[in-house]
Amino acid sequence: MLNPNLKLNENLFSDSVEQVPIRKGFGDGLLEAGKLDERVVGLCADLTESTQMHLFRDAFPNRFIQVGIAEQNLASVASGMAAMGKIPFISSYAMFSPGRNWEQIRTTVAYNDRGVIIAGSHAGVSVGPDGGTHQAIEDIAITRVIPNMIVVSPCDAIEAKKATLALAVLGKPAYLRLAREKTPIITTTDTPFVLGKAQIMFEPKNGKATVGIIATGALVHKALVAASKLEQEGINVKVMNLATIKPLDVEAITKLAIETGKIITVEEHQIAGGTGSAVAECLAKNHPVHMGFVGVNDRFGQSGTPAELIEHYGMGVEGVIAKVKELI
Repeated sequence: MLNPNLKLNENLFSDSVEQVPIRKGFGDGLLEAGKLDERVVGLCADLTESTQMHLFRDAFPNRFIQVGIAEQNLASVASGMAAMGKIPFISSYAMFSPGRNWEQIRTTVAYNDRGVIIAGSHAGVSVGPDGGTHQAIEDIAITRVIPNMIVVSPCDAIEAKKATLALAVLGKPAYLRLAREKTPIITTTDTPFVLGKAQIMFEPKNGKATVGIIATGALVHKALVAASKLEQEGINVKVMNLATIKPLDVEAITKLAIETGKIITVEEHQIAGGTGSAVAECLAKNHPVHMGFVGVNDRFGQSGTPAELIEHYGMGVEGVIAKVKELI
């Protein structure tokens, strides 16, 4: 059953559940952050509408810079603005930022501990027809290894807005991972959100959970639907929403591992180096358990519809169910 303490969307299991792109939450959050603090500025690499930064641009044209197709400059200029007291948000497709400008993010932003927030939109294979060249499925891996870097992967548009507002006042380098496609609304405005804190969204009605599912980003909804179906088969699981990948909520992850003895991670990303690797590193140190991993297994993406690709790479509801059964 859904955790009543989190005040989640009661219709999230319905076929008619409202769906909104996660990137839309970033656009709304940035606009609100700009209203709250005049130091907030926006910089974009020629993808203003696609990344939803046009909302900020239209409201605050004097605080917006169109850098153009120059992602290395995007990061470096933002670092300089942060050094001068601004709160810069930079946006592009995740494949290009942090993909193309990783060295500038590492050296000009994180090495100097500048409070630049990198909004990487169109992450994962659900970019669809754009194909493997534009599908960022390595971005968690390359950002979480950078010292000083915060990494956040919201599960829906509402959580993305909350994350954007939280990062605006943090004063630290951060990567905010955003999906392109419409995603079911899981949370509500009343659902609590704290950077660095994981949440148990689904728990058994009766009995003990035998598997803990740790999901992040747009696939949290798939994990919740899988948990509901497994419950109908008499298999009890818990589902954790891991919105903050770095820093990890070590206490919550360890507690779930101790309780269930088995953990599965679910992410729209390469299995190697991603959320699953981060969780495995945590548990190897604190409480080793049997693990399974749902994600892209050492392959590139390809063209197709978002739904086709999610299923093709085994990241759909049935893929999660199969991995749970395989583990038990």
